[in-house]
Amino acid sequence: MKKILFIIDKIELKYFEFNNLVTNFWLIKEFLERDCEVYITVNSNLFLKSDIAYAKCYEAFLADENIFYKNITINKLIEDFDLVMFRADPPVDVDYINATYIFDFVKGVKVINSPSAIRDFNEKLHSLYFKEFMTESTVTSSLEDIEMFLKIHKKIVLKPLNRCFGAGVMFLYEGDPNTRTIINTLTNSGTTLVMVQKYIADVKNGDKRVLTLGDKVLNYAVKKLPSSDDFKFNTHNDNFIIEANLSSEEISNFTKVAQRLNSLGIVMAGLDVIDGKIIEVNVTSPCYFIKEINNLFRVNLEKDICNFLLTKTLLSV
Repeated sequence: MKKILFIIDKIELKYFEFNNLVTNFWLIKEFLERDCEVYITVNSNLFLKSDIAYAKCYEAFLADENIFYKNITINKLIEDFDLVMFRADPPVDVDYINATYIFDFVKGVKVINSPSAIRDFNEKLHSLYFKEFMTESTVTSSLEDIEMFLKIHKKIVLKPLNRCFGAGVMFLYEGDPNTRTIINTLTNSGTTLVMVQKYIADVKNGDKRVLTLGDKVLNYAVKKLPSSDDFKFNTHNDNFIIEANLSSEEISNFTKVAQRLNSLGIVMAGLDVIDGKIIEVNVTSPCYFIKEINNLFRVNLEKDICNFLLTKTLLSV
């Protein structure tokens, strides 16, 4: 019987049951249905005794087609697990980074995604590894550089490097009277790096979530639509998520991305794509939109993912 540990977010632990918008819900449920032992924990429950890594965790179980956990804390040696799913949400702050350090002391266990790879990969900044598939971008804290970028491209988007779910992302157009205020706010008056990208007009029609698994791109994708009061997707419900198709060019291009990510230890990733251009590479806890993909494509995506995790990755430990 396989033993699997999921490291999830604190808010996800709080709303563990009936949370079928979350990728972990579907994967945990599927693993339990396959008679795996599944335990859950959060970053702050990881610890070392001398140089041995442990987790204070809870045992998950199935009941009435739903997942629950026993509210009894158990100390488990991390190396006793066959697979660890490291899927806590950003921000990648000092507490998150400290949690990744715990895994520097874990040997012989497959961890997805690799904590050290996540630690070394900023979801905004390192998307520039794939600049040939991106819109024009720069990373800077300079007011003058950003103003010049705005002068060249007329419309731009600024993104904090360590936030998530679109938090702090700002749109600027040439002549906006709030230009300097917005730039100074996001850069903390020229002391904090931000990602600056050319605005892609097709964002009004939404962005695609392209999913990678190992060195391949999945055939299923969704388009995330902006709400009426924002230029980007910010509401996770069925009204703002529709079926999306991938062109042969996108599959070819993004397969190269998947292969590079996989070689880095990033087995599962979600690419945000507008008009064929990558705007961000999600590697910490990428949402696979399993509920929506299952409904839109009439598949059971969680089964495919778990087949891969059990048959491919465990053999390569």
